[in-house]
Amino acid sequence: MAPRCEIFSQGEEIITGQTVDSNAAWLSQKLIAAGFELTRHTAVGDHLNALTKLLVEISERADCCICTGGLGPTGDDLTTEAVSKAFDAPLEFDERAMEQVESIFKLWNRPMPKVNRKQAYFPKGAVRLDNRWGTAPGFAIAHNGCQFYFLPGVPSEMKKMFQASIFPDLQERFSLAPLKRLSFRTFGLGESAIQERIEAIHFPEEITISFRAGLPEVELKLWFPAGFDQQEIEAVSRQVSKALGSQLVSVEDGFGGPKGIVQVIDELLTESGQNIALLETVSSGLLASWCVGRPWLQESSIAPNEALLGRDFGLSGVGGAEEAVLLAKAVRERSGADYGLVQIWNFDQEILTEKRSSMELISALSTDEGEFHHITQVGGSLDRKQNIAAASLLNLLRFYLQKLF
Repeated sequence: MAPRCEIFSQGEEIITGQTVDSNAAWLSQKLIAAGFELTRHTAVGDHLNALTKLLVEISERADCCICTGGLGPTGDDLTTEAVSKAFDAPLEFDERAMEQVESIFKLWNRPMPKVNRKQAYFPKGAVRLDNRWGTAPGFAIAHNGCQFYFLPGVPSEMKKMFQASIFPDLQERFSLAPLKRLSFRTFGLGESAIQERIEAIHFPEEITISFRAGLPEVELKLWFPAGFDQQEIEAVSRQVSKALGSQLVSVEDGFGGPKGIVQVIDELLTESGQNIALLETVSSGLLASWCVGRPWLQESSIAPNEALLGRDFGLSGVGGAEEAVLLAKAVRERSGADYGLVQIWNFDQEILTEKRSSMELISALSTDEGEFHHITQVGGSLDRKQNIAAASLLNLLRFYLQKLF
């Protein structure tokens, strides 16, 4: 049976929604991948009694708990005090922790405020967790058979401390059987459409299926228990890949994120040494922002209205697919790029901003072998329309480079 673990986040800013609890999301992925049964996420504001009560409850039901936040020097940082009260462990001064806090201020060439001395006190029996990246040391302590780890809430510090100190300790303390995962990144399919495509596949009972919907891509995840036969995993992967067809952007075997369209295009163009020129309308430079710093982005421009298209390309009115491919060819020839990519639509601003309205988007690609286009009906919010428009251009190029036409 997998050991039970909880995540506990402390801070009024999390409870009030001023700060998104990205720490809990990141820790969840790490703990599940390691083989823990993650049973709860809990967040509590800056209230000593509530913190104390929760710590006692967690110690009675979990094998392990990772806590973030509340280790700072100010009056609203109550985690250490709450642990002392909950576990009846008086606070003790740690000289080494004090030296570490002071060294950070010396590095910053700033005097250390007296309130920071608070960060050098830990509950009796706690083991200090050094923080080489900030002023808040963490600590570990056991109570009622539950192993607690307390980390600062700053994400960059928390992640580094978890990797350096906590994860190795978890592997020593607990008998863990890491899960296996397959992730399939798709474009052009919603969750229900993906479900329909894989409906005919017979999945073993032990496999858990989940989805992560986002813009502009949707991810399908398959979770396999530890020790699941690798050949069977590969067989399932082939079946799912076949079912998803050309809408499948990438597959990842493990706990890294699968590659999105930008990463796939980056690999393809970097390998071939080719480049592209963009003309965006609906996406208004969003695609170019995704490609910043990529050597294959030779040129990008934006035409938010028909007047600019007429001025720069001599167009009189916006037509359909025929006009789009001619425009893509003009962009490629003017820039000297290997590929010209453009998007056009009818420039009806009300359709663009009206969430309930659907728009027809024409994506066009010009190559030295000819021109290609794709027509997409896009609905929803302005943000969704812009993301789909940007990704549609790269997806058209992906189809060409991977010979999916």
